Amino acid sequence: MRITDIARWAVVALGSATTCDALNIIVNNDDGFGSANIREFYGLLKESGHNAWIVAPATNQSGQGGRAVFTTERYLTTESEFGLIPKGAPSFGTDPNDSHIWYYNGTPAACTFFALDYVVPRYWNGTQPDLLVAGPNFGLNAGPFLYSLSGTMGATYAAVGRGIPAISFSASNDTQRSYKDIDRSVTAEGLPADPATLNARLAVKLVNELARSAAKPGLGPGPGKQSQPLLPSGYGLNVNFPEISSAPNSSCADPPFYLTRLTGGADTDRAAYNETTGLFHYADLVPPEGTGINACINGDCWLPGETELVSKCATPVSIFTVDYDAPATRKTASVAHAMSGLVKKYDGARRLRRDEGFLQSRYRNQH
Repeated sequence: MRITDIARWAVVALGSATTCDALNIIVNNDDGFGSANIREFYGLLKESGHNAWIVAPATNQSGQGGRAVFTTERYLTTESEFGLIPKGAPSFGTDPNDSHIWYYNGTPAACTFFALDYVVPRYWNGTQPDLLVAGPNFGLNAGPFLYSLSGTMGATYAAVGRGIPAISFSASNDTQRSYKDIDRSVTAEGLPADPATLNARLAVKLVNELARSAAKPGLGPGPGKQSQPLLPSGYGLNVNFPEISSAPNSSCADPPFYLTRLTGGADTDRAAYNETTGLFHYADLVPPEGTGINACINGDCWLPGETELVSKCATPVSIFTVDYDAPATRKTASVAHAMSGLVKKYDGARRLRRDEGFLQSRYRNQH
């Protein structure tokens, strides 16, 4: 499927939801299984009729990227975040108050694999996940730079690599806190006062719209009952919410969704030296447009960059894939030509492509 076709599909999918077909959903993050954002998202997904299960780190695992680090200890050597699980408890298990909320003492990517290879086969009664969602993260994850640094994106990417549609959600409201600290009050206009609830409402809105778009007409709601995957195989979404508030003086409470690309105005790291301490720390650096991480290679270069759009009370939605291969362009050909004295084209490539096409055709005929 071409990127232009995917873009048209995404624009349709972002319309207003009218119905919601229930999905089997794994909810992960990098802030920990007891954080405010993930618990609000989980709760609102269940209220929408989805079969949602949290499977997330026992502690804050921000900045772990896609590292799949599994614990080497059978029991927790320290209590979990916010003291929800005591020291000495098993290194994985469920929340004492909800058997659908799991913790695992590992990185976000490890939690994705733990969910797919332990929780789902043992406790889902033969059903399979339709979707993995991560977040909403405390803090933005915009631009290709955070593609490999963010644990939220790492959890998402791990699922997409396993053939599970996945969405990474991140929020500008970046205060790390427990779900027990959520403000349950509402404004005079009837809006939730807490940003965690506002962000969760936006995230559920997108999930519901994807579910509606994928639902088979006439089949009716029910876990896993969609006629097609929510996303094409190998595709995921990166979503960033601007800073939202329902306060009377706020101008951003319900930001619209827009299709974006990862590149464009994005920042990366540089080594910043402190003359006083003699130490280095990382600082932001925005490469010139068209260079480095802001070089538009595979994406639709007509789309705005998500980093630019999130500052304008808008919710950027970027489509990404797990295919790191360079596209078949003149620039790629020039690189191959530069190495042609040493690196040759494989003689069996045409035969391999022919055999692969035959196998794919036979698989389609059999299924």
